[in-house]
Amino acid sequence: MSKERILITGVSSGLGHGLAKSYLEMGAEVYGCSRRSPIDLVEMGLNFCDLDIAQQIESEPKFRAWIQELKSFDLVILNAGILGKIKDMQECSMDELKETMEVNLWANKWILDSCFAEGRKIKQVVGISSGASLSGSRGWNGYSISKAALNMLIKLYAEECPSTHFTSFAPGLVDTAMQDYMTALPADSRYAPIEILKAAKGTESMPSGYDCAKKLINAFPRLLENASGGYADIRKL
Repeated sequence: MSKERILITGVSSGLGHGLAKSYLEMGAEVYGCSRRSPIDLVEMGLNFCDLDIAQQIESEPKFRAWIQELKSFDLVILNAGILGKIKDMQECSMDELKETMEVNLWANKWILDSCFAEGRKIKQVVGISSGASLSGSRGWNGYSISKAALNMLIKLYAEECPSTHFTSFAPGLVDTAMQDYMTALPADSRYAPIEILKAAKGTESMPSGYDCAKKLINAFPRLLENASGGYADIRKL
């Protein structure tokens, strides 16, 4: 029986690192990309490519060459993302918003196009979304916009590629560098969710990237039972 072949973006830390590590432990053939090399995962057998996905001109040809000999993927996980600064929309510069959109949205388009090139077959695509894509909480500006747009990107690809199952999937709270930044912010009544995050940090409500990855991996097969192109939240499965 052949190994599952998994592609994951953003594997140097956090949830992406946890997903790659978990799949490697399960014996899968894992391909991962990020700006920084996760040495521990490479030593475990990760097929790694160093990429800055925000730089399409340099990174797309490198990405395509990296996967050129592969004929299929069982699962592609679009995990890489950035938060940006928590502040009001009126305080956000266009450059800040463009950077967030480039990483959280547009990079996923060229990555998907590259994965489907050469007639490559993909069984399942999961875009890591967020509850922020629906909530519209004050302060989450570019992050909320980009994740809402990612949900629609996933839906559109599902319409175009009926042989692949697509889902935008919110993983819930995960203890990552993003949370380190947000929970270190001073109290501010404008940004109420910050206090919820502070209360959750260090508890079971905010698991590590590795522990969250285990839950997601168990949930991915269940996503196939739903219509392709939809949004799901692990807290509601």
